[in-house]
Amino acid sequence: MKIVADPNIPLVQEAFGSLGEVRLVPGREIVADKVRDADVLLVRSVTPVNAALLEGSKVRFVATATIGVDHIDQVYLKQRDIGFASAQGSNANSVAEYVVAAMLELAHRQKFRLRDKTLGVVGVGNVGSIAVGYAAALGMKVLQNDPPRERKERLKDFVSIDRLLAEADIITFHVPLTKEGPCATYHLVDKDVLAALEDRRPILINTSRGSVVDNKALLKAIDGERLGGVVLDVWENEPKISPELLDVVDLGTPHIAGYSFDGKVNGTRMIYQALCVFFKKPTTWKPILPSPNVPRIEMTASSDEDDEGVLRRMAHRIYDITADDAALRKNVQAFDKLRAEYPVRREFFNTELALRGASEELRVKFAALGFHVL
Repeated sequence: MKIVADPNIPLVQEAFGSLGEVRLVPGREIVADKVRDADVLLVRSVTPVNAALLEGSKVRFVATATIGVDHIDQVYLKQRDIGFASAQGSNANSVAEYVVAAMLELAHRQKFRLRDKTLGVVGVGNVGSIAVGYAAALGMKVLQNDPPRERKERLKDFVSIDRLLAEADIITFHVPLTKEGPCATYHLVDKDVLAALEDRRPILINTSRGSVVDNKALLKAIDGERLGGVVLDVWENEPKISPELLDVVDLGTPHIAGYSFDGKVNGTRMIYQALCVFFKKPTTWKPILPSPNVPRIEMTASSDEDDEGVLRRMAHRIYDITADDAALRKNVQAFDKLRAEYPVRREFFNTELALRGASEELRVKFAALGFHVL
């Protein structure tokens, strides 16, 4: 079996090496002549998979080690009877932790408390659901918007997008990119939406897809001081993003919100298992993860420090979102390189937290965010 794979899929050689010959090709360099003789194609989000890539090839199975699938022409794959798998939900917790880190950082910079704010979550799927839970644990009021889920599941605790935009102090987007239908998300946030937000000036966080937000309109809105803050992990025209927009956002990162090592390896595991099922192979590979960078933190709580200040300090020890922001600002042209060479980042659950003198309320918050509280 010949397997062409993006080297940014962690442990891909270890996972798939026993199943065939693995040839690593950088995601943006995966073109038709590189896959013509392949039986299997393993990609991430930077590789469009469609007729132009696969027509005339021997590919029988395609998998993307990502939760997003807008780069995959699934209709074409079905027509060609090519098997397909994605890693839905694999890095959901990683993205939710990124959102928590971003909110704690902006609360610190702007001197407000998250428990006094309302979070609007647009898209309550794998990522959004976890973000809702984390926000609630932080004491925030949460508004949820997801029309497809609301209709399908007849949910009553969801709100309209208009109400969410009118009431939320912080708005985070976790939707797929779609261009057609009543729930199309392409430029969901456009100049009209941004103009309507001017009176309230909420904070916007986008970790879904760049084109969910009209980046040109966003730049004008920031220049016009219509927003209270902006955090972007995804951008239009990646990797050639707008330096002007990067200059004015509060936090800007190179599409790495879901790049925790735990989440990426989980994605590899999911597509490995799917391939084994498709080709009727035994699943023998089990990932062995390295020890976490910060296996244990010991802390004595101070009576004069607010709980959110403690939460921010501890979260910062595990994941420093400002370092990712600084790296992109230092060299905006290195967008892809920063992704390819992203350092190992582990999720909160890998760290034991020994708290001395902490209130039960603070202990509960840390546990709710995934920390192993002793």
